[in-house]
Amino acid sequence: MQPSRDISRLIEIMAALRDPQTGCPWDIEQTFETIIPYTLEEAYEVADAIERKDYVDLKEELGDLLLQVIYYAQIADEKEFFSFDDVVEAITKKMIRRHPHVFGNPPIPSAELDRQWDRIKQEEKAERLSAKAHQEQKKSAANAPARFLDGIPTTIPALPRAMKLTAKAAKVGFDWPETVQVIDKIEEELQEIKDEISTNDKARLQDEIGDLLFAVANLARHAGIDPEAALRGTNRKFERRFGMIETELRAQGKKLDEATLDEM
Repeated sequence: MQPSRDISRLIEIMAALRDPQTGCPWDIEQTFETIIPYTLEEAYEVADAIERKDYVDLKEELGDLLLQVIYYAQIADEKEFFSFDDVVEAITKKMIRRHPHVFGNPPIPSAELDRQWDRIKQEEKAERLSAKAHQEQKKSAANAPARFLDGIPTTIPALPRAMKLTAKAAKVGFDWPETVQVIDKIEEELQEIKDEISTNDKARLQDEIGDLLFAVANLARHAGIDPEAALRGTNRKFERRFGMIETELRAQGKKLDEATLDEM
């Protein structure tokens, strides 16, 4: 089998890897659940390549991420849930539907885009619930009334999920009017942590630290900053600065575990 620019060749390769008789034993064993960690890792590696501006790596990482989509679709096809073609059809349908200002006839005026977007999302949510109603194992969930914050995946990292939750709540006016009020909330949460720190109650302390992080994510949203990207930047800065400490100590003939905190 030869490489190709055609997506169908990648689908064929995945089908061959999953063939019960002649495929790869590791690939055959995988399930939706077991490849989730690899999907998340590949998404982060795409983000890392972009932030490093390494576009050679980005090409490779995007291929790895695309492979994850093919993998899920192949498993779904084997179970007769849906095929890769169904995935492509669903996303093209969604893109056309969500962009009436581009694909509509006549185009939607820009002033109406926000209202149109919310209406389309609600319609899509109703359609998904209706489709799920045909699956017996999900009948009760499908028949339950939709809630405003439904639809934000619980599997995405906590910081971006906090951003999505507060951004969606803000659409109906549930938000701090001024950024300074968010800072006040952060100071309030920090004080609550100080009050709890001496109690040795891990559960309460975890709850308060969670409140603080949620408030910081809210501040990032108000400031137009991606908190996940901000934290990744600080992680790199910490690594760089700690590496400088290590290099300087090595020049003095010392190892990290031999240096005092003051020396470091």
